[in-house]
Amino acid sequence: MPTNEISEKLQQKLNSDREFRDMEVRAIETEDSDEMIVEGYATTFNEPYLLWSEPGYRVFEQVDRDAFAGTDMSDVIMQYNHEGRVFARMSNGTLTATPDDHGLLTRAILGGTEIGRQLYQEIKGGYTNKMSFGFTVTEDSRDIQEDKESKMVTITRTIKRIGKLYDVSAVSLPANPGTNIAARNFGEGVIAEVKAERQRAAEEEAKRQALISEIRKSLRKE
Repeated sequence: MPTNEISEKLQQKLNSDREFRDMEVRAIETEDSDEMIVEGYATTFNEPYLLWSEPGYRVFEQVDRDAFAGTDMSDVIMQYNHEGRVFARMSNGTLTATPDDHGLLTRAILGGTEIGRQLYQEIKGGYTNKMSFGFTVTEDSRDIQEDKESKMVTITRTIKRIGKLYDVSAVSLPANPGTNIAARNFGEGVIAEVKAERQRAAEEEAKRQALISEIRKSLRKE
């Protein structure tokens, strides 16, 4: 799918509360060559990565080690660009996603279908080497730091709980535009919240100073 074109189906997903992030994927050599296994980490734990930036603001994100405790992973599927045919799924045992000390290790067996075998060869040959995963967040925290010298505000979001893991998808290069748009929408949204909060604080401070000024004027008159 061209980077400047987003299908209606993907656009509907972007309008929901589902988020998308990139991950690496690689082919795994096994004794049973018919299995055609690919593997990668859907995310790593406690390793901040830059999610979005604009002049004066940076948004970093990290996933807590316990974020997948209680996550609904009842029937995660593997797709291409988050749509179309299913290459593997948890319900038939061809897809697994397991938290370990490093992150969420994802493994898919692609040898069961012709399109799966084709995708495996593309991954093995390095033509496709990225994946994205779709998920929802039920709990997070945000730390805001401001460097007055550089006038840079750094926002770090920590994902505490992931409510549901929907899919892991192989994506074309450059990364699936849906992934980029979802990250941009969230990043810009967080920055907008911070700006609005700072504006509210400035307005409240202005009101407070105005009240103090009025009180001082009243005392001088007395």
